[in-house]
Amino acid sequence: MRTISYAAAITEALAEEMRRDPTIFHLSTDAPEPLLHEFGASRVRATPITESALTGMAIGAAGSGYRPIVDWRLVTFCFVAMDQIVNQAAKIHYMFGGQAKFPIVFRTTVGGGTRRAAQHSQSPYSMFMNLAGLKMVLPSTPYDMKGLLKQAIRDDNPVIVFEAGRLGSLQGEVPEEDYTIPFGVADIKREGSDVTVVALAWLVHEALAAAQDLASEGISVEVVDPRSLVPMDADMIRNSVRKTGRLVIADEAGPTAGASAEIAALVSEDAATFGAMKTALERVCALPVPVPYAPGLEDHVFPDRERIAAAVRRVMAG
Repeated sequence: MRTISYAAAITEALAEEMRRDPTIFHLSTDAPEPLLHEFGASRVRATPITESALTGMAIGAAGSGYRPIVDWRLVTFCFVAMDQIVNQAAKIHYMFGGQAKFPIVFRTTVGGGTRRAAQHSQSPYSMFMNLAGLKMVLPSTPYDMKGLLKQAIRDDNPVIVFEAGRLGSLQGEVPEEDYTIPFGVADIKREGSDVTVVALAWLVHEALAAAQDLASEGISVEVVDPRSLVPMDADMIRNSVRKTGRLVIADEAGPTAGASAEIAALVSEDAATFGAMKTALERVCALPVPVPYAPGLEDHVFPDRERIAAAVRRVMAG
């Protein structure tokens, strides 16, 4: 099977879906050149830097029979469109009594590692997880990215596709034939028997590296990638924890009220899963501070394979 990058998987998914459906168009402050060349300025629009207007236009267009894709670029930029996201996009299908569909894809980049300092190194997906009416995915591989993005474009609801900034150049196998990945289906990236590590985005790869190192110590780690934040595959996560009896959650976002806390709740509120646990779970998250610009300090803030491995050793000792 051919190998392409995470970034190339995004472009392929967009182009294939735009060829399939003429109602799809793309809005961004920086029009992607390959798409602009193929589909022209009427369907690939370079816009002024006003994310509130982009988001509002997409909501109106979706309600009028189109399927807009909005690229907020860095997640920070969408904060100026919070009224449109929170009070309109997330609620408008309900407010219309289901009489109209609002198929919108919001693309945005999250995470650190790219030396963009405090404002542009955030992973605030839990802010949006708190809203009813939005679906959201967080792919960790080129294969997952293409399949989930295509599924998002075909969905009749607003979907946020969080793209991990660190993973743009990551290479992976992606089939040439058409495929989609359903929402709410996690993926076991590595099977194991001693500890479950539920990891998100870039930390999936750090967890896999930690699992490889820990194997030499006789510790068998199962790595689970939720892929979809809303809906989340609680059954697969719980089944893995029931098998191993131990849980470590790795998330590039901070710990407070985050996705890691939601995963912890999904496990602990299920009696059968909680009863199967041999020790308390551990969370490996970013430190609760603004992300520094200095590379050494930024690296200290974010979790990595060493911190994941240390957490695994602690739950094994517990």
